[in-house]
Amino acid sequence: MRVQPGVGYLRVYRRAQLLEDAFREARLRFGMRIVHYSIQGNHLHLLVEVDSAESLSRGMQGLAIRIAKGLNALAGRKGAVFADRYHAHGLKTRREVANAVRYVLGNYRHHAREYLPPHWEDALSSVRFLRATPDAGAPVIEPKTWLLRVGWRMH
Repeated sequence: MRVQPGVGYLRVYRRAQLLEDAFREARLRFGMRIVHYSIQGNHLHLLVEVDSAESLSRGMQGLAIRIAKGLNALAGRKGAVFADRYHAHGLKTRREVANAVRYVLGNYRHHAREYLPPHWEDALSSVRFLRATPDAGAPVIEPKTWLLRVGWRMH
């Protein structure tokens, strides 16, 4: 989900906190489960589980509205926040899921114009939940599908 120019850099503390708060609310309200995310400077990456196309549509719509209202309030602006509609792609194989998880969690390293140590982990992603089960206050929820719980790690 890419944001419009003028919304601001998403990787600053207040905007990142707003985004994680929106993820927390979305994981409980909109019928979709946010399993992994990555906050970039001008866009977001999400890996979500849904039970139906309708759940995805409603969940993404609710999440986008919540984020737009918050970011507009922080920036003191009105109008559209997202530059385009989200891109959805259903993942069906272990390889696809493994590649998607690695891509989302390592995306900042791809965009960074600074040196990052080999074992550096992005604090503005869900990488920290790979080692520990997310608690009730986490911005992500534990996956239900075998592919996202176990399968992708086997590839």
